[in-house]
Amino acid sequence: MKAPPATPSAAARPLKRPRQARARFTVQAIYDAFVRIWQRDGWDRLTTRNVALETGIAVGTLYDYFPNKTALLSGYVRHCIEALLAAIEREAVQPAGLPWEERIHQLVRLVCGVDAPELPTFYPGMLALEAQMAEPRDHRRAHEELVAAWGRVLAACTDLPRTTAPDLARKLHLSAWGGRRYVLLLQLGPEEMRQWAHGVEQLCCAAIRQAD
Repeated sequence: MKAPPATPSAAARPLKRPRQARARFTVQAIYDAFVRIWQRDGWDRLTTRNVALETGIAVGTLYDYFPNKTALLSGYVRHCIEALLAAIEREAVQPAGLPWEERIHQLVRLVCGVDAPELPTFYPGMLALEAQMAEPRDHRRAHEELVAAWGRVLAACTDLPRTTAPDLARKLHLSAWGGRRYVLLLQLGPEEMRQWAHGVEQLCCAAIRQAD
């Protein structure tokens, strides 16, 4: 009697995270090859074997981390979120002496993914595959991390015109992140994306100025 197949949520997760520098370098190379093949050949023709060949590593090494391409996608999405969080900290939280408007500009630029070459590419196709790799707890985790990042940016704005409400970070995050997910589905062009991001920034600044 055959064992029941693994559920999508169980099969679609990386097996481990890279801890040492060499392992992180290897996984980054895997992600880079993953993106190149997806762009060039499409999702249906993307395989873990092709990724290993393009990366120049043994297939077994790739399988140490990713049992299948859906697990690889899951790992890449998490990589995108972690890169975004690190960039927000670096560009919008840590710099000293930035006016609050500039902190919000940097935050919105990164969250909206507009003119942000320091971030890994996020594809519309990822949204179509979410059900295969993500559970509600995964969405909740990303949501809480991003709300916290918005909160850290607002806390770093020591020159705000007035005190902001405790839940403002959550409201702004949901507005911006929900909008980004939708514009990905619409596949807006670069100039349309810039116009949308500019509108998001204006709305965020207006909400901050009006906050009680």
